[in-house]
Amino acid sequence: MSKLSVVISAFNEENKIEACLKSIGFADEIIVVNNSSTDKTEEIARKYTKNIYKQENNPLAIDLQKNFGFSKATGDWILSLDADEEVSKELADEIKALIKNNVKENGFWIPRKNYIFGKWIQYSGWYPDYQLRLFRKGKGKYIDKHVHEDLSVDGGTANLKNHIIHHNYGTIGDFINKTVDLYAKNEAEEKLRKGYSFSYFDAIRFPLGEFLSRFFARKGYKDGFHGLMLALLMSFYHLIVFAFIWEKRGFKEYEGKEFLGDTEKEFERAGKEIFFWISKEKAEAIKNPVKKNLYKILRKFRLN
Repeated sequence: MSKLSVVISAFNEENKIEACLKSIGFADEIIVVNNSSTDKTEEIARKYTKNIYKQENNPLAIDLQKNFGFSKATGDWILSLDADEEVSKELADEIKALIKNNVKENGFWIPRKNYIFGKWIQYSGWYPDYQLRLFRKGKGKYIDKHVHEDLSVDGGTANLKNHIIHHNYGTIGDFINKTVDLYAKNEAEEKLRKGYSFSYFDAIRFPLGEFLSRFFARKGYKDGFHGLMLALLMSFYHLIVFAFIWEKRGFKEYEGKEFLGDTEKEFERAGKEIFFWISKEKAEAIKNPVKKNLYKILRKFRLN
């Protein structure tokens, strides 16, 4: 019978790792990679497994470092988790049934419920948030240094139905520390590596585009005030990404002659985009076909 190894990567997760470990009691093997934690993470983990390995913490290669844990697994299948995640009972049952069968796929995408600031975020691009986490040993690994790049699996993949529970940002401080101190600089370097062409007014376009995408295109407004704040915070994150790119250019001065006028035009364009999305979502919410058509006509007139 096929066996399952669960590999957990952790750095200073004493407040969350026990819930993670309790949720994976069905596994044949639990491996914890302690990335040089300075709190009680390892002490807690030892209550659940003897398979604990240490390595230096490298925040800029947090996913690549998980390959070390994969190499220690002895099971036929590996489930990769972060210490702030839990396996739902339904997912546990689904995985147990799956590994008993002779499935043809080498990897499985698992939907993830993100709890942010105490609420399950169902829109805003945070759900279903599929993660490629379950794979045959020897068929999956991380190959890119970019933070939160997907696992690479050799062979076919499919989707599972049940969820990983992710206790994501619990405080504003959590969000700021991770996004500004870790993710933003990495994202800026990745954009430059892929040939990003610098434009000064991306200082407006980056955060605006992220806000429109989160709050309107991905229906973040349906998450209520949480959705609004997350859209604004993610906009701030993308502003910081741009700021790091600008820093790489030596904080170069704007090269145009009419800075105020050019800025005004950019904000006018931004205003039109915001109105477009607000009116579009309001039009979709109107049920009466006559009122809907009338609103669309008025909307078209205002957009022109």
